[in-house]
Amino acid sequence: MEEPQKYYLNTVDLEKDDPLKSTGPQISVSEFSCHCCYDILVNPTTLNCGHSFCRHCLALWWASSKKTECPECREKWEGFPKVNILLRDAIEKLFPDAIRMRLEDIQQNNDIVQSLAAFQKYGNDQIPLAPNTGRVNQQRGGGFFSGVLTALTGVAVVLLVYHWSSKESEHDLLVHKAVSKWTAEEVVLWLEQLGPWTSLYRERFLSERVNGRLLLTLTEEEFSKSPYTIENSSHRRAILMELERVKALGVKPPQNLWEYKAVNPGRSLFLLYALKSSPRLGLLYLYLFDYTDTFLPFIHTICPLQEDSSREDIITKLLDLKEPTWKQWREFLVKYSFLPYQLIAEFAWDWLEVHYWTSRFLIINAMLLSVLELFSFWRIWSRSELKTVPQRMWNHFWKVSTQGLFVAMFWPLIPQFVCNCLFYWALYFNPIINIDLVVKEVRRLETQVL
Repeated sequence: MEEPQKYYLNTVDLEKDDPLKSTGPQISVSEFSCHCCYDILVNPTTLNCGHSFCRHCLALWWASSKKTECPECREKWEGFPKVNILLRDAIEKLFPDAIRMRLEDIQQNNDIVQSLAAFQKYGNDQIPLAPNTGRVNQQRGGGFFSGVLTALTGVAVVLLVYHWSSKESEHDLLVHKAVSKWTAEEVVLWLEQLGPWTSLYRERFLSERVNGRLLLTLTEEEFSKSPYTIENSSHRRAILMELERVKALGVKPPQNLWEYKAVNPGRSLFLLYALKSSPRLGLLYLYLFDYTDTFLPFIHTICPLQEDSSREDIITKLLDLKEPTWKQWREFLVKYSFLPYQLIAEFAWDWLEVHYWTSRFLIINAMLLSVLELFSFWRIWSRSELKTVPQRMWNHFWKVSTQGLFVAMFWPLIPQFVCNCLFYWALYFNPIINIDLVVKEVRRLETQVL
């Protein structure tokens, strides 16, 4: 490489601006030369050892040696080297012509452009591993979310201790009690959970003191006559269909999140984490292993038929489930492929009246997870890594399957209190964590754009 031309700064202008610098020596471009190319520094990058190099020279060195060390003193750098903005601005103001000529040469060199792109990609991959990442995020607003997490963690501990101290409440649920032992008040409680329309008949059941044994003997004809007088055929049909399920199981079938968790604690915890980290595999699991009890109500809720628009049909649609139509399957598969978290949000939306706050947490979490998945796809696309998608999918499938098998093997040994902690953490605190992750992704995208 030819020795660089000497550029000198005219000190006359400096004398006019600042008389104190009138006696200063002339500044040569050689004083700002890179020790790799021995030309003027372009986008100077300063390492931990203090040596500065052109950004593209450091990229070429890294690409050829695959070493994270200084080209001059061989001291390893920490994190990912950044451009020395103060030095860069000073050089560009002192020697604008030289910088402009060098930038034009660099942009025309394909090897340099490719090395810079590979070097930046390597840096983007190293950002989460940087030792000072947490400190930087706190300085840029991450401390707010950390404070929220701390406060919510304290609340969670109080709630979980209360739940553990009153653990008999979960065992008192009707899903654990034989129907023949139900009291009149428990029969009314079972009736009320069928829907708000049952308030029309609440007093009639209480006045007749209908307990579990009497409930099992009632027929459609008796429901239609005095003293029950349930004239609405859809209401009668809904009660009878649910009563048949109770007779078949001997207990009340689970009809909401808490009852499902009480009956299936391991499966509910697995589904909660699977739908968060891998919603497509979680829904596939429901289809293969819990089709009738869980998947059918799920698909009929998120992909309802047009004729299910009347009030009566909505009341009974989850009690008289038929096989989904082709139109329902088509709508489900489109959302399953492209917007799996929207399926969860739609299902939670349908249960707002039953689970007021819990449904809102699920909806917010589904929205945040959709945004994070979009960022992941954008990262793969921007790095031209589409060819790695099949391998990534297989690795993800293997990871989720292994974790599920591991939990299934050691489930009997896990204390119930630990399971409750994991369940409520995933249900209520993950949305807060995901907010922080979305903010970090947005900041990372802004950094790449700048």
